[in-house]
Amino acid sequence: MSQREPNEGLERLYRETGWTLRQLVQEVNRIGTERGTPQKYREPSAHQWLHGHMPKEAARPLILEALARKLGRPITHAEAGFPPPADKSNAEPGTVEALIDLGRHDMDPSRRSVLGASLFSVALTVPNWPDVVGRMEAVQSGQVQRIGMPDVQTVVAMTERISDLDDQFGGRHARPMAAAFLVNTVAPYLRADASEAVRKAMMSAASDLCYLTGYMAVDEGIHGAAQQYYVKALELAGASEDHLTYCTTLRGMSVQAVDLGHGREAMKLANSAAAASPNAGPRMRAFLAGQQAHAAAQLGERDSARRYLKEAEVAMEKAESRSKTFGSYNPSSLTYHIGQVRYELGDVPGSIAALEESDKLRHSSFRRNRIRYLSMLAERQLEVGHLEAACSTWAKVVDIYPHVQSGQCDRSISIMHSRIRPHLKNQTARELYERARVVTPASLMQVRESR
Repeated sequence: MSQREPNEGLERLYRETGWTLRQLVQEVNRIGTERGTPQKYREPSAHQWLHGHMPKEAARPLILEALARKLGRPITHAEAGFPPPADKSNAEPGTVEALIDLGRHDMDPSRRSVLGASLFSVALTVPNWPDVVGRMEAVQSGQVQRIGMPDVQTVVAMTERISDLDDQFGGRHARPMAAAFLVNTVAPYLRADASEAVRKAMMSAASDLCYLTGYMAVDEGIHGAAQQYYVKALELAGASEDHLTYCTTLRGMSVQAVDLGHGREAMKLANSAAAASPNAGPRMRAFLAGQQAHAAAQLGERDSARRYLKEAEVAMEKAESRSKTFGSYNPSSLTYHIGQVRYELGDVPGSIAALEESDKLRHSSFRRNRIRYLSMLAERQLEVGHLEAACSTWAKVVDIYPHVQSGQCDRSISIMHSRIRPHLKNQTARELYERARVVTPASLMQVRESR
């Protein structure tokens, strides 16, 4: 703004309100009076704001509140072209404002590039539990004046529904829905007045939803955005002292890293999750140890991988059966990890046997994961020369694929085409290829494997 360049963000919001300059300053003055800080702004001040003169720091929250009331949604400093409030630690945006900006970009595909959405960063700063526990910006009164436990239950229920949609149909359509819910409903709840118990419960519920949204972003290959959602989940989990979601999120970040081949980062994140949960129950211990085993195997650390895998197996035997929630760990998950460890350590036949067992144990409602893991199984069957077995496995993928909208599943189906194309003289392979062509978008038929 030092060059007096127009404030494009504020100009865009102003145009959206349909106000005159006079109406804008009248509303700013009115809100100032409400808050006990009367103002006397006139049209020339608003004209200057739009043309690059930065409003006084005390006026900025009033402008944001005026715009938010008129437009019916939260407005952040960044969206209005203002710097972060000076009272934020390290001059960074508050958790809620940053979450609104992240979600709003994710809701609008045309603006998603602003996030550096596809770029995974191994240099990402991941907050440790002591750095985030209990920390959150002060309660701010917004359009929602006070919330209670029914509002928390709304967020929990919505998260469960979105998770079910993701499991069954993939995250392509569910993630923008989650981002919109974060921006339009959850963020105002986080800024509303509440009792301490309700406030912590709301932050915990929001943390779960951030984790799920990041998980769905990974599914679409939007790795930079996924990391940002995960960091917000960590901050909210710490602020609400929700150890479970904090550790689950670190483990999710480790899964993202190991699947992208960043073994050392995956190991560091998995170890951080384990260190942050010294009193974890057996299911969580299995959950974390299985991921430690996979990361260690990718690094070629055979003894560590086997030790962690044994820990996971022992913990799973002790774990009590519980109903499915997103992020739960079950015998199918453990068997998948056994398959991954065996494969990383060079035992392809053993990996195939474990993945076959994992599929038998996996509930049929997990369509997206079934496609991913069956595709992995078929690729490994073909790797050891079992073409017809691979085709039989891929045939199951073709049956499920039309029901799922998922970036990872698209990549799996594209790889399938590239793998079976050299074998079209085989009748089984040719029949699979023809069946698959009917349900595969033309754009994916043209993609060649990039490995």
